[in-house]
Order: sequence, then structure tokens, then C-alpha cells
Amino acid sequence: MTMVTPTFPPSSGPDCWKCRYFAVSWDPKLPYLCKLMGFKSKSLPAIEVQRADGKSCQGFAAKGAAPLLSSPQASLSGFRR
Repeated sequence: MTMVTPTFPPSSGPDCWKCRYFAVSWDPKLPYLCKLMGFKSKSLPAIEVQRADGKSCQGFAAKGAAPLLSSPQASLSGFRR
């Protein structure tokens, strides 16, 4: 059985470097971070999602685009104390 290794960056699917949820972590053993899914990894998060799920990442949001998740503070901004 042949194992297919994802390319760097993934040839199909989103580019983590252009995603608003991508970050570089302080941990040298796990240098990449996906803020949306809350995990760190050795390889780009899109590659890890592809390995785990078999599909390309569905959480990609281009930097500068509206966020997929609303912040908790945004939902409380209408309340007065």
C-alpha cells in the first residue's frame, strides 16, 4: 500500500499563510497554530486537517475578511450595566 504525503503547501485547498486564523506558536516542536480549531501542529494546519478528515479545511477565512466566529464581547455590546 502506498501512502500519499500532502505537499507543502497543499496543492488543493486553502493556504494557511493567507488565513486569518493561522498563527505561528512559541513552541518549536509545534510551530503552527490554528486559532479557529484550537490546535498546534508540526505541519501546516490545512495539511493536518486533510490527513485527519480527508477533506480540505472548511474554516479558511482570508485575512481582512469578516470572521467566521463572532467574539463574545460583540454579543454583549448591546447590554448596558
